[in-house]
Amino acid sequence: MPIAPTTLLSRRSWPETRRVSEILRKETVGGALLLAATVVALVWANSPAAASYRALRDHEVGPEALHLHLSLGTWAADGLLAIFFFVVGLELKREFMAGDLRDPRRAALPVLAAVGGMVVPAVVYVVVAARSGGDALDGWAIPTATDIAFALAVLAVVGTHLPAALRTFLLTLAVVDDLLAVTVIAVFYTDTVQVTPLLGALALVAVFAVAVQRRVRSGWLLLPLAFGAWTLMHASGVHATVAGVLLGFTVPVVRSARAGGPTAGPGPAEHLEHRFRPLSAGVAVPVFAFFAAGVSVGGLDGLRTSLTDAVALGIVAGLVVGKLVGILGTTWLVARVTRARLDPALSWWDVVAVAALGGIGFTVSLLIGELAFDSAVRAEHVKVGVLAGSVVASGVAAVLLRARNRAYRRIEQAERLDSDGDGVPDAFEEADDAQA
Repeated sequence: MPIAPTTLLSRRSWPETRRVSEILRKETVGGALLLAATVVALVWANSPAAASYRALRDHEVGPEALHLHLSLGTWAADGLLAIFFFVVGLELKREFMAGDLRDPRRAALPVLAAVGGMVVPAVVYVVVAARSGGDALDGWAIPTATDIAFALAVLAVVGTHLPAALRTFLLTLAVVDDLLAVTVIAVFYTDTVQVTPLLGALALVAVFAVAVQRRVRSGWLLLPLAFGAWTLMHASGVHATVAGVLLGFTVPVVRSARAGGPTAGPGPAEHLEHRFRPLSAGVAVPVFAFFAAGVSVGGLDGLRTSLTDAVALGIVAGLVVGKLVGILGTTWLVARVTRARLDPALSWWDVVAVAALGGIGFTVSLLIGELAFDSAVRAEHVKVGVLAGSVVASGVAAVLLRARNRAYRRIEQAERLDSDGDGVPDAFEEADDAQA
């Protein structure tokens, strides 16, 4: 049996396309807030009041008895991003259990593209950073992550008519990318593990799993369990965001009738995703960006100095070149191996544009950068590299998307046509009939 559909990047079912469109609208708003938070942080950190920014970021709060007397920056990285990864866990499980990606032939392309989009940037980084020696190679995973919120913010400005198939491909790729990234964090960026707290965290995750499997939705029970699992995971030495992914994976997936499933109301995963996605996109990620992106550039001389560091250059090369080559190359290989053809409405230039968008690495890249290096100077260079690489990748994607916008408008018009007025566009009815 072939491992990919005979047509690459073809339309999905209408319920799945509608669901993904709703998710992307929320993430686009979150992307705008992310950009705003980043700009505020950069301006503040490079203003005469920079000391007040650092004082706010480093201000410590929390109970010392629980070893949670942490800086606000650490609370954002370890605490708020756990919410982000909880939503990632929900989304990924839902995609593979009830979404179109339950079909292995459809799942193969975005999963393989995500893997290629991580391996190649890591190799590019190692090649560039190896000449620096020392601890430079510790940051090999920094350019491997795609920031979907940042990418969608770019799309909202320059690629508003991107076809549904490409948007879905980008979202799925980024979600798989995030899962692989948190796996990398757990395996490669955990120095020591305290077994007792780790077992306690896993026990609370198991209790949480039993509760949600029994359809418990009460926050008074689920939230303390989740917070307890996060606290013990943090104490174990494993990055606390891992708890978020594990908790997300425990939630059962039952599709509502609106999403093409059997239940009248939202299933447990839909219910929790509806509650936590706005918190993740609108609060958790922007606040993390605010505390993580405040790098003191030091003017043109400081920027030049940062970009002469092999670590920063490796990050830029990994995001701009590695991501594009990894995603595009993997997609092309899948097409060659399976003898599949690209959807007739699309061009390989569209795949290049989406691959360039994959080079926008921000949230998880900054998180890995904080874990990889203890040096404050090198940490600043990492931030400059991530920001510079993301801006360049955004520019490349913007040029390609603008060049194809006229074709995207024609596809969008075709996807909106509903001649029989049943609420399902004709193009999706035809696609469903063809798949049947």
